[in-house]
Amino acid sequence: MHKIVIPQSVIDRVVARRGKALSYEGLDPRRTALVVVDMQNAFMLPGVAHSPCAEAVEIVPNINRLARTLRAAGGVVAWVRTRFTQASRTDWSTYYGLLAPARIEKRIEALTPGGKGYELWDGLEVLPGDLAVDKERFSAFLPGASDITERLRARGIDTVLITGTVTNVCCESSARDAMMMNFQTVMVTDGNAATNDEEHNASLVAFYLSFGDVMSTDRLVACIERNARLAAAAQ
Repeated sequence: MHKIVIPQSVIDRVVARRGKALSYEGLDPRRTALVVVDMQNAFMLPGVAHSPCAEAVEIVPNINRLARTLRAAGGVVAWVRTRFTQASRTDWSTYYGLLAPARIEKRIEALTPGGKGYELWDGLEVLPGDLAVDKERFSAFLPGASDITERLRARGIDTVLITGTVTNVCCESSARDAMMMNFQTVMVTDGNAATNDEEHNASLVAFYLSFGDVMSTDRLVACIERNARLAAAAQ
C-alpha cells in the first residue's frame, strides 16, 4: 500500500483558499457514486497486463469496502473499463504516436472487449445493480469518452469518489474532468494505485490544491455511514 504524504504546507494552502481542509464531508450518500477506474486484468494480471501496476491489487479490499458501504447507504457504484476500438487508432492518433509498435500491439490485445485483459479483476465485488461503463480515453468524464456523466446525472448523482489505477493518469484525469463537469469530486488516497509513492502523492497533491478533496477509505466510510444515519433520522 502506498505511503500517503500530503505536506502540511499544501493543507495550509487549501484551508487558506476554502476556509477548511475538506469540503465534501457532508456528502449525501444517496447522491454519491463510487467510480472505479480501470481495475482490469490489462493493468493487473501478470502475463496479460500491457501496463502492470502491482499496487493495484492492494487497493481491492478498500474499493470493495467502499462499494458495500455506499450501496447500503443508497449510492451508486460504477465500474469503468478502458476499451480499445479500431477508431482509436485515428481518433486518438497523438497518443498512439507516442507508443512503440510493440507496445501498441500489446495494448490492443489487452484492451479489446472479449479478451482476458479487458475483464475486471476477479477479486472485485461487482453486483448486477452496479453500472458498467466503457471509456476510450484516459478520462471517463471527458465529453465523448464515455456516457458516465449522463448516466450519473440521470440518477441524481452530484458527488463522485474516484478510485482505481493508475492514480496519476486515468484516475486523476477522470477526477479533474469530473470536477470540470460540476461533480463534487474526491480522490480516495488509499483507493488509488500508481507505480510508486512519488507519482501517487504528486497526483493527490495536484488534485487537492485546486480540484476537490482527498480522503482515506476509513474517513469516507465514516462520512457515508454518519450522513446516512442523519438522513434517516430526519425522515
